[in-house]
Amino acid sequence: MQHDVYVALASEQPGVVRTRALIARGISLRPEHDDDLPWLRDLYADTRSDELAHVPWPETTKRAFVDQQFTLQRTHYRQHYPDADFLIVQTPDERIGRLYLQRATLQHVLVDISLLRGWRGKGVGTALIVHAQILAQAASCGVALHVLHANPAARRLYARLGFLAGDASSTHLAMHWQPTEMAATPLS
Repeated sequence: MQHDVYVALASEQPGVVRTRALIARGISLRPEHDDDLPWLRDLYADTRSDELAHVPWPETTKRAFVDQQFTLQRTHYRQHYPDADFLIVQTPDERIGRLYLQRATLQHVLVDISLLRGWRGKGVGTALIVHAQILAQAASCGVALHVLHANPAARRLYARLGFLAGDASSTHLAMHWQPTEMAATPLS
């Protein structure tokens, strides 16, 4: 692993860096701010739109449901991952997603990656996962995550990037990655 893959940004939280995987796509990360909350709510709604498209509720009911779910998820993340990096993913022109990463001594946890629909399938998610792997490798630890069973595309992506399946619940599959498993996975 080359050590020149890190670029510190003064505008980011201390210790948050960008990797070549992000720089190559013109992506940067910055901490969430209170004024991002309406946009984050819209991002969450965008990630749930396919799921709710066929639900026979009025749009106002769907929006109220999504707003409630967003608030519950946000509260859960902040209670269970209080020291996580809650980051906005952006291009020079716009906010395009969020990355929530808990960086602990023994293991990093990829809490959440969400991207606007127009940015999915373009390598940004891969770059964010690789970014998390590089940070973990630099800290000599692995990355853990949980992926929905209902999201086979994400499971395939994680597997392609060296994540191994672990325990399963009724809704999620635990996956983990260790730096030693990285040898066959190009990260930059």
